[in-house]
Amino acid sequence: MPASPETASYRLNHTMFRIKDPVKSLHFYQEILGMDLIDEHDGGDFKLFFLAYGHQKVPRGEREGILELTWNKGTESKPEFSYHNGNDQPQGFGHIAIAVDDVQQCQDRLLAAGVEFKKKLEDGRMRHIAFAYDPDRYWIEIVPTQRKDV
Repeated sequence: MPASPETASYRLNHTMFRIKDPVKSLHFYQEILGMDLIDEHDGGDFKLFFLAYGHQKVPRGEREGILELTWNKGTESKPEFSYHNGNDQPQGFGHIAIAVDDVQQCQDRLLAAGVEFKKKLEDGRMRHIAFAYDPDRYWIEIVPTQRKDV
């Protein structure tokens, strides 16, 4: 069904992950994946961080591909605390993906930074993608911006 005039301006603005430790998560998304912190909101007992790549120079509400990290304050000091990543049983949410020019180069860079992987390029049948873990064990798929075999 084609978009109707009523939905023509709709866009997928953001998705949200709950995080345990904002220091670790912000380091991962900003320093390792190169995202920009474009906004934040302190709600008292929680804090929201909005991250995105700098390709879109428009207000937050007009952007696409934003990652919202929600930190419920105090979770970082609870050693046994963790969030369900959606891939452990029972499964639900799967992953987010970033597109990069060179998946091998990205994988090498992330490995050098100590990032753990669910699936490296050389693993499995789909050898053009990789899956890294973020600090809360959410899966981050790494896909090529252009497939060489297409």
